[in-house]
Amino acid sequence: MYKVFEQGPLEHARRWFLPYRDTFLPVWSLWAVGAAIPFVELAAGGLLLAGVRIRAALVALGDVLVIVTFGHLLKEPLYPFHEHVIPRLALLVFVFAMPRGDDRFSLDHLLQRRAAR
Repeated sequence: MYKVFEQGPLEHARRWFLPYRDTFLPVWSLWAVGAAIPFVELAAGGLLLAGVRIRAALVALGDVLVIVTFGHLLKEPLYPFHEHVIPRLALLVFVFAMPRGDDRFSLDHLLQRRAAR
């Protein structure tokens, strides 16, 4: 919510992605990815909270983690993973590993149950 509605996607790109303009990455790609990530995070987070398309949401958030990790490693090859990446990755893997059949409260489960009737 913060990155989309308060900080804004363009400011997010300017603050967190444009410092990488001195690398081999094209500036247009930094703007595009930096402005898109807040929307991906918001949409995927909303889907996870609602329990809809859980696998797709987890994959999207995993993709964001890969992008963030790549950027950190590009600037700082010995970036400390335990500060940012590992806690978020642990949450994603935990939710991804949970058995779908035991998820009785998600909208996906309720819709699947309704369709089976």
